[in-house]
Amino acid sequence: MNCWVLLRLHSGDLRISLLPLYCSLSLRALSSRAIVHSLRESYRLLQLPEDGASGPAEVKEAYLRMAKLYHPDSGAPTADAALFSQIEEAYRAVLTHLGRQKSVSQYNQSLEEEEEDKVKGNAPQHRHYLSFEGVGSGTPSQRERQYRQIRVDRATDQVLEYRRKEMEKAATEEGAMVTRDARLRSKKIKITQAIERLVEDLIQESMARGDFQNLSGTGKPLNKFDHNPYMDPMTHNLNRILIDNGYQPEWIVVQKEIRETIAKMREKLQKVRARLGEPMRHPETLQWKEHCTVFADELGKLNKKVDNFNLIVPLMSRQMVHYSLKRELEKILKTDQLLRQEKEREKEMKQDEQMETARTSQHTRQGLITWMQNLLK
Repeated sequence: MNCWVLLRLHSGDLRISLLPLYCSLSLRALSSRAIVHSLRESYRLLQLPEDGASGPAEVKEAYLRMAKLYHPDSGAPTADAALFSQIEEAYRAVLTHLGRQKSVSQYNQSLEEEEEDKVKGNAPQHRHYLSFEGVGSGTPSQRERQYRQIRVDRATDQVLEYRRKEMEKAATEEGAMVTRDARLRSKKIKITQAIERLVEDLIQESMARGDFQNLSGTGKPLNKFDHNPYMDPMTHNLNRILIDNGYQPEWIVVQKEIRETIAKMREKLQKVRARLGEPMRHPETLQWKEHCTVFADELGKLNKKVDNFNLIVPLMSRQMVHYSLKRELEKILKTDQLLRQEKEREKEMKQDEQMETARTSQHTRQGLITWMQNLLK
């Protein structure tokens, strides 16, 4: 009997046996259609696009926006408890759907990775281990570039590791030096404290023997602060201790250096001008210009010191202005003229004195001759 006859004879039994399978397929189709319809309804309630491109953050934002409008405790005029319950169910359904999609995508991604690993494992072995330490993939030129990049990265890591070790070593040595310095400082402090205790004991012994009872001015007030009764005695006493020990503020030391330097520069250039003639010849003029150029360079350096001094001086009235090259040269030339005039006057006075001395000696000689002549008569 052929198959068609068998199907005709047993058609009733076949329908009965296939009925459960048909029912299950129908139920699955209906359930899938219901799920799709419920998802569309959920997206519609949340006011989201039905293409499923919304992410979890967008879904949450839409849910919060709808909750502010329809939550029964929001106080809004559109509050509706029944609608809010539907919105809440739609939110849960959409989140469940997104979670399923995410799990499916992760599963597909893992399958793709496994397929790639299989393909890599089935690649020809000579392509991996022929050269370049088995590093890289693709054509030989591509693998060579990848191998060079890996070597560069490896060298960079080794350099960084070496620097880290050197820094740790330097830090360890510095820590040892700091510990040694701290030990030395503590030793010095102990010695200083011991000396102070010894001095204090000697002072107490002297006071017990009465060595301080016969001192002049005992019981009289100190006259140390009579010159300024409005000054704080503690401040004045501290300043006096610093001055007695040779301490000076930095700005005072810098100001002193600036004044000494400008005085030396002026004296040096003044001596140069005094050696030259008046008026100056052409070689002397060139020499004077060279010395003026050197003086200008030194004056620029000195003006930089003036700037540093103005940054540290505590009072605005103590600040200094820059030294001008033009004013300094004019001052030196004027001083030179005064000195030359003074020398001329001194020379004239010496000549006058010599002439007066000559006249006096001549008068004296004439008077002596006259007296001798009168005596002989």
